[in-house]
Amino acid sequence: MSTRVAGTIGYLAPEYAMRGHLTEKADVFGFGVVALEILSGRPNSDNNLDPEKIYLLEWAWTLHEKDQSLGLVDPRLTKFDESDATRLIKAALLCTQASPMMRPSMSRVVAMLSGDIEASTVMSKPSYLTDWDFKDVTTSSFLVDGDTSSTETTLSTMSSSC
Repeated sequence: MSTRVAGTIGYLAPEYAMRGHLTEKADVFGFGVVALEILSGRPNSDNNLDPEKIYLLEWAWTLHEKDQSLGLVDPRLTKFDESDATRLIKAALLCTQASPMMRPSMSRVVAMLSGDIEASTVMSKPSYLTDWDFKDVTTSSFLVDGDTSSTETTLSTMSSSC
């Protein structure tokens, strides 16, 4: 029995990656990521792509929200069944929901992929994607144009008031 999280970043369910809490549906999450990789013909992250396409799940959600999910399909595929591709995308997005309770069981995923049941409507973009959408302020300098006088004055004022 191990107490530390082990796995490959990008395939780990959020509850496991962040809290080390392993659920029955952790593998469902990983399956959703792999399904999107297969359909798109690319890895789950690729720093060589345009910024909006670097992270596969983020890009898939952006396309889904714009009602352009088929834009995810590998451009090298010249012929494919659009309804099958759409079914796979819907199932994969359901599999990658933030809450394990919102992810389908694998038997349900199989039924969705085979067309035995309709893939339910995907709720909303998972919070693990929306919560990380912030501007990184650490890349800009604290000091403006190397001017330390205002910073020194502020620090001096702060230390004298303490």
